[in-house]
This record gives sequence, structure tokens and C-alpha cells, in this order.
Amino acid sequence: MARRNHTTELGCIACDDLSELGAGKEGWLVNNPNLLTALDTHSIALANRSLVLILHWSEGSDPVGNRVKIVPDLSPIEAEYISAIEWLVFDDIKVLALGTSCGYLLIYSLRGDLIHKQIVSPGKILRLRVRDTKRDLTQDASSEEVCVVMSGVIARFDGSDIQNMLQRWFRERHSQFWDERESENSTDTFERLPYQLWNVSKYGSCVDAAITGLMPPPLLELQSSQRYYCAITVGADAVISAYRLSVDRSRSIVGAILSKVVPATFSTITSISKMLWRSDPSPTKRPEPKPQPFARASPLTCFKDHPRKGEKLTLSPSGTLAAITDSLGRILLLDTQALVVVRLWKGYRDASCLFVEMLAKKDVETSRSAYHEHVKSDYCLCLAIHAPRKGIVEIWQMRTGPRLLTIPCAKGSKILQPTYRFASSEVSLSSYVPLELFFLNGDSGLLFVLNRFLS
Repeated sequence: MARRNHTTELGCIACDDLSELGAGKEGWLVNNPNLLTALDTHSIALANRSLVLILHWSEGSDPVGNRVKIVPDLSPIEAEYISAIEWLVFDDIKVLALGTSCGYLLIYSLRGDLIHKQIVSPGKILRLRVRDTKRDLTQDASSEEVCVVMSGVIARFDGSDIQNMLQRWFRERHSQFWDERESENSTDTFERLPYQLWNVSKYGSCVDAAITGLMPPPLLELQSSQRYYCAITVGADAVISAYRLSVDRSRSIVGAILSKVVPATFSTITSISKMLWRSDPSPTKRPEPKPQPFARASPLTCFKDHPRKGEKLTLSPSGTLAAITDSLGRILLLDTQALVVVRLWKGYRDASCLFVEMLAKKDVETSRSAYHEHVKSDYCLCLAIHAPRKGIVEIWQMRTGPRLLTIPCAKGSKILQPTYRFASSEVSLSSYVPLELFFLNGDSGLLFVLNRFLS
């Protein structure tokens, strides 16, 4: 019987420009901790400490046919470098977001133009997460978000704010193109995007974190428009920690009054003083960006098991499950609503996990019909576990299902997944795009995708 192939080759990303990222050496893609990758539909971005290389391709063409290099303007005094990378996709707008070791969020266009720059909080940005959260616990409405993870700090940007900013930027860029006017005296001034910021270092610093979604308010608290998020963190001191994140910085009446009255009073006094003591206008100096104050984060629970350390965290699409790898080669499947571990795998050193959706236990003729469009209910949620020391990728059905596949994975490979796409509400259920799993072999440059059919 012929051996079945569970993957489909998409192309090869090998090119001369990859040598600037370390290509040419065995294991260059997986052995360099400073090498970052981000995948999107027909696009892949690779970055080291100071350079970003974007490769675009379309079906049936060479992936290296369109290449873009981005060299961010980083601070040499503070030895700033790129520490996180992720795609941001809004319908017909696609940009690349970078996080730096000094706490800056940078957004670039596909042509390498700097669209936005903003300080989030002093410190290294560990990860950028893009996903949607349930706006109401009883409804299917969702709110897209961009989550910035730092050591002991979580920041949340609303996706609509970023989308509006990007739409304005592209409109202004388009109008300047048609007017054939370029602002020679333009300065690097960027509008400030609103966001929430929380300190989640109660149980020690974290190496990865995520906002899993909305959660009920605390007991004995009056119902209001106040929203609470649940955050999960993993780190060296506590393998798993959970927090309730409050949107408001203060819930007291005194604090609310002071936050409204004091700024207005200070503004009035300043205006009167300027009228009484007129002075010559002094040259305006752009103020230094100030860190935003923290909102309230209430610790819920933590799990400490020295010397075990949490390493990486992966969320399911709904945010109800989280796969956590630790330093002892174990993988914990956490129910983020009940905050309990519901499954455990052992013997997976240096493993990485991604959730994927597969067509399992379906009628073969119906699944292979060219006239049948699959909807979300046709797919089952699975967890892909990449065990590089074993050279395999295992597919396990959630939550307590069996192992469905064991796929050989070449040495020097990495599993990737396209970023979440901010889709408009007009998208129909028939156009549902499931979570896919991609394999990138750094030594050969080949890119594969996992087939969705299991039967």
C-alpha cells in the first residue's frame, strides 16, 4: 500500500536575501532565538534583531518573486532590537506590526513605510497576539483586539481603533499621491492609539500571556457597564497564573470625581494665569511620551510547582482552551473558564503547540465534492504538537479525543499558522476559513500545508 502524504507543498522561500538572517547554516530557522517568523495568506515575514524580510507569493508562482526589506529606526544608545512580530489584516488592509525591546509598537506598510509608532510601556515586548473576544457572554458578537505581552505587563488595543487609524493613513497617502504633493517639512508625529494596560506580576514575571475573553464581575459587585477580562500568564515563578482585568483604573466614586474635576480645575487655572501674565512665546518642544498608568488586575489563582517553569502558551480560537508547555517536557491543556487543567501530555521536550481544525469523521464523498462548501460545524478542533526531538507532529482531537495523526517532520522545521484576520460582519458562514497548519523547513526552504482531511 502506498504511503499517504498528509501535506501539500506550496513552494520554496529560498533566496539570497535570507543569508542576512542566517540562512545557509544547518538549523538556522530553529536554533536562533532572535529569529522571528509571522505567516499570513500568501505572505511570510522573517526578522532578526534589526532587519525584517517580507516574502509574498500567489498560487502557482515563485514565493520569492516579491521581496521587501524593512530596517526599523532603532535606538543605538539603548541597544534596541526587534523582539516581536505579527501581521495585522483588516479586510483589504494588511500591515506588519513589530514590537521592540524598549516597549515600542511599530506598524509598517507592505512597502516598508512607517505608519505608526507608540510607546506601550518601558520594557521588552515579548509577543503580539491578534484575536477576537466575546463581547457578551450570551451572544456571538465579538470584539477584535491586539494584545501586547511584556514581562509582567499586558496591554490591549481595540482592533477598531487600529483599523480606523490605518484607513485614515491610507486615505491621506492616496490623496497625496493624486495631488502629487509631498510634505517635505513633515515631522514624525503619530496619533496616540487608546489602550488598556495591566500589571500582572503578582506571582512573578511572565514569559508569555494572553487575554482569553470576557468574564463575569466579582461577587457582590453591582452590575454596570464595566467589563472584565480574564488573563492567563505563564512564567518561571508560577507555571500558570490567572487574573481578572478591570477596564476602569478606579471603581470608587471619589476616584471618579477626582479624575473629572482635577483636570478641569487645573486647565481653568492655567488659562487664567496665561491671561494675567502674558509672556513671549517660547519655542515648543515635543514632550517625551509618558507611560500610561495601570488599570486594576485582580489575581485569581496560580499554580506553582518548582522547578517546573512555564514556557509557551497557545489559545484556542474561542479562548476556552489553552495549551501550555513547561520546562519538564509536559503539555498542559487548561480550561480557561473553569481554570483547571483538563489534560496532560508527558515527554515533549522543546515542544510547540498550535490549534488546528480538521475535517474528521465526515462522509468521504461529501467532503470531496467540489460543490460542497464546508461551514464551521464541519470541522473538529485539534491540537498539533510539534516534538522536534522526536521529529514528528502529532494531531490530537480536543478535548479528550484520541491521537488522529502522526506526521514525520524534518529536522530544522517549524510549524506556523496564519494570523487572525479582522473580518467584517458581512462575511457569510459559508465562507468560513478554518485554522490551518503550515510547515516551514529552514534547511530546504520548502513550505507545506497540512491537508484538512483525516479520512
